[in-house]
Amino acid sequence: MFVSMYFGKLSCNFTHFITLLALLGKLLAKQNKAKELAGLIKSIRPFLGVVSKAKASKIVRELVDTFLDMQSNTGLEIPLCLECIDWAKSEKRTFLTQALEAKLILLYHYNGEYTQALNTINRVMKELKKMDDKHLLMEVQLSESKVYHTLSNVPKARAALTSARTTANSIYVPPKLQASLDMQSGILHGEEKDFKTAYSYFYEAFEGYDSVEHPYALDALKYMLLCKIMLSAPGPEEVQAVLTGKMGLKYSSRGLEAMKAIAEAGSKRDIAIFNTTIKEYDEELKTDAVVQNHLKSLYDNLLEQNLVRIIEPYSRVQIAHVAETINLPFDIVEKKLSQIILDKKFSGILDQRSGVLIVYDGSESDQTYTYALETITHMGKVVDALFKKAQKLS
Repeated sequence: MFVSMYFGKLSCNFTHFITLLALLGKLLAKQNKAKELAGLIKSIRPFLGVVSKAKASKIVRELVDTFLDMQSNTGLEIPLCLECIDWAKSEKRTFLTQALEAKLILLYHYNGEYTQALNTINRVMKELKKMDDKHLLMEVQLSESKVYHTLSNVPKARAALTSARTTANSIYVPPKLQASLDMQSGILHGEEKDFKTAYSYFYEAFEGYDSVEHPYALDALKYMLLCKIMLSAPGPEEVQAVLTGKMGLKYSSRGLEAMKAIAEAGSKRDIAIFNTTIKEYDEELKTDAVVQNHLKSLYDNLLEQNLVRIIEPYSRVQIAHVAETINLPFDIVEKKLSQIILDKKFSGILDQRSGVLIVYDGSESDQTYTYALETITHMGKVVDALFKKAQKLS
């Protein structure tokens, strides 16, 4: 209604009207009116026919970005994007079509439709390379990296991110997109257990998102805290320092409180407290795949340390007693003990018939065979030297 009323009175002040549309889109997003914003995007199409293609592309991209940033999960996201793409194709707006397809890739990724996402990436990248549109090409390469990371294909995710960064070196990258690049870099460094470098990238991502007041700034801050926790050397006081600083106070939330609780549980090296914390902040921790992945690793390390600490005084101990002491099910403890033995974290065997763990004293490995092989090698060299001398004498 707003668009039709204003459009009827519009003379030639298109710039003013575009500005009002952008402000109206942000207002609807702030009020969490996703359906109304989707209706606005559809209703402005008559107006887009009388402005330049560049201005039309700008306002459509801006409104679609605002709509997608809401993350309202209304189910309208993919149908709306596909509808806008069909309209752009019918109007022969090639640049806008490709820009919307780049957004569609992110939607497919978010909704778990990875095959559709990869198929769209392959098709769009061929078109973009022909047109030499480096800005959109970088966006698609970044999306490709995200999809492959979700599919646990880290080498391909790393390759796609490297391509995106190479493309970004030759163009101007807006703060929001640069922050997205830094965020993905931090995530991949985290996968490689390089948490110091990951922390640096997350900090850069946080500053980028914070400068444009994007909600992903909170995620970047959360990942910064996660890196501090995973480094293990710093205590919870470093996490507390971040939370009580300017950044933590501005983005104070239950998600950050969850990271603080995890840091405290990790510093106490108590698996029971850790499990209690996970249950208390279940919604905040398990909805984020990055956090959940690293918390699983942290849990495994804590469980291993607790088990080793319990069995250290014994030469023979019942598995049931270990399970009771650590307050975990028997089968979980037995499985973890088997893994520790196979990883050679300590010497011992599991007697499953009697349900007993037999711990061996750590002893140095027998070097007899190593010394024997070295002696044989040296004797072989001596024999070869004597053989050469004998040949010269003859």
